[in-house]
Amino acid sequence: MTVAIIDYGAGNLRSAAKAFERAVREGGRSDPVLVTSVADDALSADRIVLPGVGAFADCRRGLDGLDGMVEALEEAVIVRGKPFLGICVGMQLMATTGREHGEHPGLGWINGEVAAIDVGSSARANGTGLKIPHMGWNDMILDRADHPLFAGLRDGRHVYFVHGYAMACRRPDDRLAHVDYGGPLTAAVGRDNLVGTQFHPEKSQAVGLRIIGNFLSWRP
Repeated sequence: MTVAIIDYGAGNLRSAAKAFERAVREGGRSDPVLVTSVADDALSADRIVLPGVGAFADCRRGLDGLDGMVEALEEAVIVRGKPFLGICVGMQLMATTGREHGEHPGLGWINGEVAAIDVGSSARANGTGLKIPHMGWNDMILDRADHPLFAGLRDGRHVYFVHGYAMACRRPDDRLAHVDYGGPLTAAVGRDNLVGTQFHPEKSQAVGLRIIGNFLSWRP
C-alpha cells in the first residue's frame, strides 16, 4: 500500500514523511511512503496526503503549477474514493473558498470557506490576550468521536497548531473536531473517504502518530 505525500512546494515534507514512516514501522507495516510532485504517482497511490504551510492562494498556485496534479487528485480521491488526508493548509484547500488576501477557489471537496480567525469580542473585552496566529498546543474536542481517525483517543488530547485562518463548514457533520480559542475553531473535517486536520499530526507527538496510524488503517 503506497502512501503518496504531495510535494507542491508548500509543506514541511521531511517532518511529514518521517512521521508517516514511523507510524508505518510502529504499526508493523511495510508500506512505502513516497514524497512526489508527479501526478501519475498520486493517481497510482493507495492513500494520499496533502500537507501545506503558507498562504491559501500561494498553496493553490503551487498545486495548480504541478502538471496534471489537480486532475489526478480529483480522479483518485473523488472518483476512485482513495483515502485522503489534508494537513493544515492542505486541509484548507479542501474547502470551497479561501479568503486569505482576496477570494480564491479551493478544491471544493468540503462545503465551506476559510477566513481569518476572530478571537471574539468577549475574549477582547476580557483582555485574555489571545494572539493571532493561533500557535502552539491546544485541547482537541471531538465532535464525531466515533470517526475512525480518532480511534483510541478522547477529548482533551493536545495537538499542535500554527494558523491564522480557519475553516467554517456549512454542513455541521463535516466538522469532526474543534478547539476553543476565543470561540470554536475547526480542528478536523471529513466526509466519505476524506479527512483533514488543521493541526499538524506530524508535530503532535504520540497523539499525532496515533492519528496517522489510524489514517493508514482506515477503510472508508
